[in-house]
Amino acid sequence: MTLTPKAAEELGKLLADRANSSVSGLRLAIRRGGCAGWQYEMKVAEPEPGDVVVESGAARLIMAGDSLDRLRGCAVDYSDDLTDAGFKVLNPNAARSCGCGTSFEAVDEAPGTHAVADGEACGTH
Repeated sequence: MTLTPKAAEELGKLLADRANSSVSGLRLAIRRGGCAGWQYEMKVAEPEPGDVVVESGAARLIMAGDSLDRLRGCAVDYSDDLTDAGFKVLNPNAARSCGCGTSFEAVDEAPGTHAVADGEACGTH
């Protein structure tokens, strides 16, 4: 798991504005759900037992221990587009994703088990 330079810069700024920034970070987990089968959960939090922490300058990315297999090889980027700003997961383990970008179908799942076509908006914003 890596952070792009832009994501590291923005995450460092975000954490500098938060209390307990010396121990907290952006915690990323993957849970069943969303319109394509799996969804990302991101929040500023402290690490939990079993989590893996990646640091880049002032930025700290925390990967949930139970999500490590699905996060392997991923990168976190940051987009400052007016209509779609925020942290984004670039996931090579995703066969398809919905239009909102928060839900994906894993490569190792049977094709067609997701609820929407690749890139189609799911309306779960």
